Amino acid sequence: MNVLSRKTARGVGALVLICLSVTAARAQTATSRIVSAANNFLSTLDAKQRQSVLFAFDDEKQRATWSNLPTSFVPRGGIPLKDMNPAQRSAAMTLVSSALSRKGFEKVRQIMEGDEVLKATDNGQPPRGNNGNQPPGGGPPNGGNRPPFGGPPSGAMFGKDLYYISILGKPSEKEPWMLQFGGHHLALNITIAGERGILTPTLTGAQPALFTSNGKTIRPLGPESDTALALLNALDDNQKKQAILSYKLADLVLGPGQDGKTIQPEGLKASAMNGRQRAMLLDVISQWADIIHESAAAARMAELKADVNETWFAWSGPTTAAPGKNISAYYRIQGPHLVIEYAPQTLGGDPSMHVHTMYRDPTNDYGRGPVAK
Repeated sequence: MNVLSRKTARGVGALVLICLSVTAARAQTATSRIVSAANNFLSTLDAKQRQSVLFAFDDEKQRATWSNLPTSFVPRGGIPLKDMNPAQRSAAMTLVSSALSRKGFEKVRQIMEGDEVLKATDNGQPPRGNNGNQPPGGGPPNGGNRPPFGGPPSGAMFGKDLYYISILGKPSEKEPWMLQFGGHHLALNITIAGERGILTPTLTGAQPALFTSNGKTIRPLGPESDTALALLNALDDNQKKQAILSYKLADLVLGPGQDGKTIQPEGLKASAMNGRQRAMLLDVISQWADIIHESAAAARMAELKADVNETWFAWSGPTTAAPGKNISAYYRIQGPHLVIEYAPQTLGGDPSMHVHTMYRDPTNDYGRGPVAK
């Protein structure tokens, strides 16, 4: 090897080491940033508030205290934004933002803004849903997705003020801990375990799922709708026959109160798709996987890409949607480490305007599996 070749080889080797170091630093920086934001938020609270927001990492009741229903139906643990002063509220939202990607935080912001729209237009009727799930640790007597009979309780049900934040465990760069943030149609359960970030189980929803803000049309779950419909349209007739279920699904199967429940895969297996279709399937999946901060999202997508041939796509309901509008069909994506559900609500009004979605990892919800160890 001549001198020039040796210099080139050393240069390439040095570049590889630099890239590896930068990648590791970025992952560590993400965790450090989240821990710093958590400690900063906690420092703004008084002793009583800190006591309300902090839970043991193994507090199973608090882990499961989430729902798509308003907080007046299913009380959340932690403290709501309405009970914070401006500095505390800013620190809380900075913490949430630090754990999410830019796209993910924008989705959260839009879901909360939609709740403000609902607050302004609510006709006083209780929120609708038709899943009879009973959430652990209490909640409405006939299910975590459905209000109790007799009408809503008194007091406000909707709005940005009614989102709660809690922390399970001690914020740490090494030991696992959890950040929870949610309210009506939002439940983020984010486990931080060293450089790893686990977003499951997480519920995202929208009501209204399409609204106007500052002259712009907002669809918080628009990409989830559009990418799935594009995938369905990319299937040939035989593939569609496999993917489209013969029965109707009206709500989440693995929603609130269904931790640990298993279901059998249905529909079209991705091993029967071509390369373009599998890439489109991964694009749909990324709408949930990419909510968490970028380094954790990249690791998650690598895992799900490795699983893609063992992943299933199932559809139930109408197979068309008007341009710029959301689908009114249910769909599910299920793999060895994944369950995604998209479920428009079929009771009362336009189902495309009221959507529940669920994102789970049956092997690692709440960071319980091998990823967090």
